[in-house]
Amino acid sequence: MASVMPVTSANVRPSRNAGPGEMLRFWRARRRRSQMDVALAAGVSTRHLSFVETGRSGASRELLGALAEQLEIPLRERNALLLAAGFAPAYAERPLDDPDLAPVRAALEQLVAAHEPYPALVVDRWGDVQLAGRSVTSLLGGLDPVVLGPPVNVYRACLHPGGLAPRIRNLAQWREHLLHRLERQIRVTADPRLGALLAECRDYPAPPETALPSAGSDVVLPMLLDTPAGTLAFHSTLTTFGAPHDVTLAELALETFLPADEATRAALQAMSGELS
Repeated sequence: MASVMPVTSANVRPSRNAGPGEMLRFWRARRRRSQMDVALAAGVSTRHLSFVETGRSGASRELLGALAEQLEIPLRERNALLLAAGFAPAYAERPLDDPDLAPVRAALEQLVAAHEPYPALVVDRWGDVQLAGRSVTSLLGGLDPVVLGPPVNVYRACLHPGGLAPRIRNLAQWREHLLHRLERQIRVTADPRLGALLAECRDYPAPPETALPSAGSDVVLPMLLDTPAGTLAFHSTLTTFGAPHDVTLAELALETFLPADEATRAALQAMSGELS
């Protein structure tokens, strides 16, 4: 019986010239799955999967798709797997302003606008802002130009000393939350660009731990942001597309910030009136 590969192999991403077998071996190790487990789930023999991973046997497009599904390989990396095996990519990758994605972009713009006066934005896999509401633009006013991009990156905007960091009252807790979020993304995607972003954010000055009362509830961590209108308390949510068949859509998320108390709700409504 094939055994689970050493966890350390899950941290060595295959090179651009790697074959499909090496890529599959990497993702299986990263998901901590045995050959037998994956083979049974994909409907092939362990021997055949072993031969595919070592390059002794090829794999059909259908088998690669089944293995990618079992290993929860992201769409971007599934395309790379297919290309390495000599097949055409299965998933389109179009920019959000592509005419084919116009209905999706319009729907996202409508969602962002409908969320006003509360902040909402659409971010990609790397946290780069693709769409943002007026209230977001207002809250980002006065930041260091290096933080404002383009594109604006939510991790830099929050954690960079020239960004929102000096204004976030519970920065130590919010920083930990964002770094954990980045780490989760890296576990899922194995994206080296995200790894570089995580290292960059960790290098920003870390604030001392402070005990601050949470707003409204201690069930969800709020972001406490100092503004000219006072300290605003937000709860954040992330929404993604279900069953996307486009790389861009698979990597987009709608992030919304909801008022965590009545004072924040009233302040945002007042700020919205000033922006009108």
